[in-house]
Amino acid sequence: MTSSPTPDALLGPADIRELAAALGVRPTKQRGQNFVIDANTVRRIVRTAQVRPDDVVVEVGPGLGSLTLALLEAADRVTAVEIDDVLAGALPATVTARMPERADRFALVHSDAMHVTELPGPAPTALVANLPYNVAVPVLLHMLDTFPTIERTLVMVQAEVADRLAAPPGSKVYGVPSVKANWYAEVKRAGSIGRKVFWPAPNVDSGLVSLVRRSEPLRTTASKREVFAVVDAAFAQRRKTLRAALSGWAGSAAAAEEALVAAGVSPQARGESLTVEEFARIAEHKANPHQEKEIA
Repeated sequence: MTSSPTPDALLGPADIRELAAALGVRPTKQRGQNFVIDANTVRRIVRTAQVRPDDVVVEVGPGLGSLTLALLEAADRVTAVEIDDVLAGALPATVTARMPERADRFALVHSDAMHVTELPGPAPTALVANLPYNVAVPVLLHMLDTFPTIERTLVMVQAEVADRLAAPPGSKVYGVPSVKANWYAEVKRAGSIGRKVFWPAPNVDSGLVSLVRRSEPLRTTASKREVFAVVDAAFAQRRKTLRAALSGWAGSAAAAEEALVAAGVSPQARGESLTVEEFARIAEHKANPHQEKEIA
């Protein structure tokens, strides 16, 4: 029987600074590094993520290990993906020192998350991460696309990015991240995080975003690549009507109008008013302009 982790296994502010000093680590803006120094915050993230004892969690950008240790308390296994050479080198030792009874449940992948296509051990069931602000959206979409076994995701991102990801159609901040995230999952805001729990304290607030993968993939005859091409074109000129914004994508304004009408979308509408299902319908009619198709 596995013994429970000791109450002081998680990292506090003094632990973080001591570890960083020993490693000669200074958080860099280039990599969007802001380390969480509050144990209550990481436990709250794990609770909000609804991490279960049978979960295999993948974490991106573990840093010095604050969230990693909290995840190891709750999950069956944790695999952390870290790009930084020094941080990747130090994390296994931190886990072994602070949570020796769970060390065999931890794996480290020293890589850029954007290039990760496979993970060691059982397939991941959850993604929980404090994502670097500057790459949050592409990393999130890459992980959801690459690992379809990820059922639940909770990411901490810049508040503005959290708002965009969770925005509904018609919202001023609804855009490419909102639609693409919705291709994979039901997305919602799951809380706010203040600045004081980070070192160094960022200049912006952070937000939690929950993504629960669709139980059934979106029903469409268009590929993800085809649908995302429509989304990108629609928002590249978001102030324009779809007839105008999609003219390059369709080959002409007239061809764009034909695809829009066939998909049941007003040519005078703008991208910010469309659901991901409507974007998929438009994509279908570009791929098969003379064929009437329906998506559920």
